[in-house]
Amino acid sequence: KVRLHMMCATHPNIVQIIEVYANSVQFPHESSPRARLLIVMEMMEGGELFHRISQHRHFTEKQASQVTKQATLALQHCHSLNIAHRDLKPENLLFKDNSLDAPVKLCDFGFAKVDQGDLMTPQFTPYYVAPQVLEAQRRHQKEKSGIIPTSPTPYTFNKSCDLWSLGVIIYVMLCGYPPFYSKHHSRTIPKDMRKKIMTGSFEFPEEEWSQISEMAKDIVRKLLKVKPEERLTIEGVLDHPWLNSTEALDNILPSAQLMMDKAMVAGIQQAHAEQLANMRIQDLKVSLKPLHSVNNPILRKRKLLGTKPKDGVYIHDPENGSNDSNVALEKLRDVIAQCILPQAGKGENEDEKLNEVMQEAWKYNRECKLLRDTLQSFSWNGRGFTDKVDRLKLAEIVKQVIEEQTNSHDSQ
Repeated sequence: KVRLHMMCATHPNIVQIIEVYANSVQFPHESSPRARLLIVMEMMEGGELFHRISQHRHFTEKQASQVTKQATLALQHCHSLNIAHRDLKPENLLFKDNSLDAPVKLCDFGFAKVDQGDLMTPQFTPYYVAPQVLEAQRRHQKEKSGIIPTSPTPYTFNKSCDLWSLGVIIYVMLCGYPPFYSKHHSRTIPKDMRKKIMTGSFEFPEEEWSQISEMAKDIVRKLLKVKPEERLTIEGVLDHPWLNSTEALDNILPSAQLMMDKAMVAGIQQAHAEQLANMRIQDLKVSLKPLHSVNNPILRKRKLLGTKPKDGVYIHDPENGSNDSNVALEKLRDVIAQCILPQAGKGENEDEKLNEVMQEAWKYNRECKLLRDTLQSFSWNGRGFTDKVDRLKLAEIVKQVIEEQTNSHDSQ
């Protein structure tokens, strides 16, 4: 990551690396220090692309074309060095400052790789992934599971995957929503969304696109071609009329309002959830089930251990305390088993199975600070891990949690 970023960082539209430090760092959940690189990059005070758009009610098509040109110039520089970025998305396009003419810069080279005709590993963000990357993932999974034999000449893709992602970003900048989406939200790409990407099926709904120029629609169409050889090249993008038009293109895009509304809704939902989680029941006449038998996630968040209902039974029934502690330890042991013996879940998706057993373990061990800190460090979102998990390391830490919980119960 650092080497490729430094190779590209001489371009004015790529975030500069100021310094890199090699150090040995031990985080709280780790048993020993690990070698790490600490990267100091230039300050980008203007924020992410879509956040910037949502802050400006009057984001015009001309501004969108200017952002596109700068992002394309950054990609052109990477590709001239034969480097594929492989994670082009709005979060990785940052503004230098808050001025109106602030330059846009590309960052995050975590998935970048030199393109020697051997790009096989499917690294991607779902909304922006090219069909060839999904095909690489499909074949990789089938070969790994033995459904198809391992090919002596593996399926590969090339730098054109970045241009597909650029097409998706342009589409969202113009209208406020992605060209490929699903009605069913999932951490993995749902089948209907995958089919749309693989066939290049998208539309320009009249309500948002009626005021957007045909030139803009044309560049989107030419970038979102399923076959890489039919897709616009970097030079084709830079030469496209939309990026070089002398027309004013001062039409206000609907994307700013849509993005602002989504941000507001998300903020309201978060505030509402926090208020519900912190609610306290003042009326002691209400009889409540034992907390461990409640399925409502909001109720589980309420810290009512000291509340005593009318019948005198505590929310966390003391009589079941020993049983609960045994169940809690059993759930933790299930996590370790899933980490070190994944074949025990044969026929199931190993990642999904790990998420399931961890949900159960977390349900019964919410008061454990070590487990809470561990889950945060492993990018746990409450339903599953969002990043790749080092299973052996996770098993080692869960073992420490079991020892800590056992000692705590013994002392009590």
